[in-house]
Amino acid sequence: MISTSQHVQDTSRLDALPGLALGEAHSARPNSRPVGDGTIAERILGNWRMTSWQIEDLASGETRDALGPNPQGYITYTPDGRVMVLVLKDDRIRPAALVPTDEEKLALYDSMFAYAGTYAVDAEKVVHHIDMSWNQSWTGTNQIRFLRLQGDRLTYVGAPARNPMNGRDCVHTVVFQRS
Repeated sequence: MISTSQHVQDTSRLDALPGLALGEAHSARPNSRPVGDGTIAERILGNWRMTSWQIEDLASGETRDALGPNPQGYITYTPDGRVMVLVLKDDRIRPAALVPTDEEKLALYDSMFAYAGTYAVDAEKVVHHIDMSWNQSWTGTNQIRFLRLQGDRLTYVGAPARNPMNGRDCVHTVVFQRS
């Protein structure tokens, strides 16, 4: 369960960069805020289609597409405080048979990103409390997403952290369109 107010103590167990000051995150549960007040928590509810996902490598300054130029993904926020994320690389392989080979399984795993959990939100950020993930090392972590909401466009900038795909320090910027 999400408490109505809690301090975020870590950005993840994935060796996030130190020195990031974080405030409190407030519950996205409907009974924690007045209905109809137009808060960020209310405005992010529903389904959002990913339109881009960029990664900035902090050591080199290089920016690239995380899963290629046209990632296929959704994030869903529910009124009961749940978040679900599924992202797929646009050009994923199709296995030759119903049961993929070991090589095909690895390629499929490396071309996706998925997790679910609860979330807490305030005016500046949403914190995803991961309780299941495509990569078990994310399970039990808190993933911080600083947010900008402009009409039907939601932009996240992640807290500096280790990239789960290659282990390098990075910042993720993800753009969604309400679907």
